[in-house]
Amino acid sequence: MASIIEKETGKPSDRPMVAAVFANRLRVGMPLQTDPTVIYGMGDSYTGRIRKKDLQTDTPYNTYTRMGLPPTPISLPGVASLQAALNPAQSTALYFVSRGDGSSIFSDTLGDHNKAVDKYIRGQ
Repeated sequence: MASIIEKETGKPSDRPMVAAVFANRLRVGMPLQTDPTVIYGMGDSYTGRIRKKDLQTDTPYNTYTRMGLPPTPISLPGVASLQAALNPAQSTALYFVSRGDGSSIFSDTLGDHNKAVDKYIRGQ
């Protein structure tokens, strides 16, 4: 878990919330659906961009196609990511999206998440 948290956020203060989202997803039986695990599973074929096809290609590390945590860590986590994994924030959030500045916005519902994606990813 800590290795995924390490790769998922560029803002150290977001780590406990990222950990909360992943813990919440595991608790309710949702897939983690985190891009860094897909990238790790792609190995040398990763060119800097993830396509829909990549999200759908099953590898042992693809948390879009497989439930739970991947079979091994995907990075070497730092102390802050280890602490976040052990002490996730108290939150009901199930989603997050990057604001484009290294920070993320967190949402409890898919509807709110989709609005955040429209704003921060699609620029609408």
